[in-house]
Amino acid sequence: MTEIIPGFLRFNTLQAANSILLLGLILFLGSAGGFIFKKLKIPQVVGYIVIGILLGQSGFHLVSFQVIQTLDPISNFALSLIGFLIGAELRLSVIKKYGKQFVGILLFEAIVPFVSVTVLVSAISMFVTHDLRTSVALGMLLGSIASATAPAATTDVLAENRTRGPLTTILLGIVAMDDAVALVLFAVASTIAAGLVGSHATSFGAQLASIAYSIGASCAFGAIGGFLLTRIIRKLGKDDGRTLAFSLGSIMLMCGVSAYLDLDTILVAMAMGFFIVNFSKGKSEELFKLVDRFTPPIYVMFFVLVGAKLNVWSVSPYLAVIAVVYVAARTIGKSVGSTFGAKLTGAPTTVKKYMKWCLLSQAGVAIGLSISAGQLFPESLGPTVMLVITATTFIVQLIGPVCVRHGVCKAGECNLDVTEEDIIHESTVADVLGMTGKRTMSTLPEDAPFARVLENFGKQTALSTLVCSGDKKLVGIITVDILKDALLLGEISESLLACDLMNPAPTTCRPDAPLSDVQELFQQGNVDTVPVVDGDGAVKGIIEARSIEKYFHKRVLDLRERADSLERA
Repeated sequence: MTEIIPGFLRFNTLQAANSILLLGLILFLGSAGGFIFKKLKIPQVVGYIVIGILLGQSGFHLVSFQVIQTLDPISNFALSLIGFLIGAELRLSVIKKYGKQFVGILLFEAIVPFVSVTVLVSAISMFVTHDLRTSVALGMLLGSIASATAPAATTDVLAENRTRGPLTTILLGIVAMDDAVALVLFAVASTIAAGLVGSHATSFGAQLASIAYSIGASCAFGAIGGFLLTRIIRKLGKDDGRTLAFSLGSIMLMCGVSAYLDLDTILVAMAMGFFIVNFSKGKSEELFKLVDRFTPPIYVMFFVLVGAKLNVWSVSPYLAVIAVVYVAARTIGKSVGSTFGAKLTGAPTTVKKYMKWCLLSQAGVAIGLSISAGQLFPESLGPTVMLVITATTFIVQLIGPVCVRHGVCKAGECNLDVTEEDIIHESTVADVLGMTGKRTMSTLPEDAPFARVLENFGKQTALSTLVCSGDKKLVGIITVDILKDALLLGEISESLLACDLMNPAPTTCRPDAPLSDVQELFQQGNVDTVPVVDGDGAVKGIIEARSIEKYFHKRVLDLRERADSLERA
């Protein structure tokens, strides 16, 4: 007995070590793939999925199907985070402003691909099999699944490109809500398909009641969770660490209970985010920022596992033809439906032109519905539907994010959703000098008289003046405080020169220096002004703390004006 226990412990330790090793491999290689693809100007999510394909069922089988099933909680948690952050975008003011566009585009982008896939797949299947009833049933099942759009890959591309504008806003609303439409269409299609192939599937009324329960109960349960979380975070004050812990814990709890109650995980989390952003004032913005910063590693693992699940080698020539027709018909249907819905509801120009590029991704819900089809029609259509959706998910998950990026870039919405923190990390001293203009500063020679020093301060907006040698090299700095002290000397001050007034510059910076480094100089050196010099010491300008603030505010206002102009277009 004493010999068995240590062996058992060693076995468990080995299993734990292997799990940690596998998670580390997934996270490291996934991050590397995302980094490489981003460098190639391809959305990083494609890199995650490609790494997953290489590691999983279609690649080197380093991640087995059993392991993928074991790691399913990570996927569920990732979908909960996605739903939570989408809910944060659905403010009541946004729904009031874009409600008509939400509903119009949502219905057409879901129903038109349902019809187009049903007709074309049924026709091709009939041509090959000469079985009308089975062909129509297959077409309807695939058509209903075609209406679903994957929110995960879409939102990842939007976050990566920091998009803002009407296309982004309406797109987030649509991908959040079209799952509900897909579920209703699947209920209709599976009921009709059951009658066509003679299967004893659940009645339409029962399926519709189940869907109504799932949607209604999910939203109500999520709202309750959001209410409780707001009460907790109000008691925590400015403790960001504890706020993040309670938030993630709440999302995990809601996700777990949702699975137990057979509710929609994404809808529950979305309802949580929706309730908090609309009915909880104060810390909601900070809460969503904290959760958003936590998400990158979870997203990496999620998309790697999505890729690892895909197995495209078992597709026969007939299924390959059906898969190609499905992708083509779905793409046409999404494009035509979204464009028509946008025009019918009077959506902004960018939405009319580019929404069609943003609705092609397909993943979790589509795969889930295909599994449901497999359970409802295990001896007839189920295996075919599952294989077609698996194969097409492989294709669409690689193409979809690229198309989303193309759409939002063409719409001019990339890099509009930035904060001052983002701006400071991407800006240099030269950017501030270029925006503040020529009146910010002028230099003085060492022998400049006091009267000229006064005149110089009157012509510039900077609160300090730089003193230069004959070859334009920096030799000192005169501040407003020094000038005030000199004025107290009365007539004596008139005999002073610039070299008498100046002090050595405590620090300098280069034009290409990151703005974040300059802010550290202000804080560490306890200064308000830093001269800007090139590599040879020649003066290029002067930068002040207040000029950086002006630069931030102007950049943010410019970006907001650009986003507002897109809404008016």
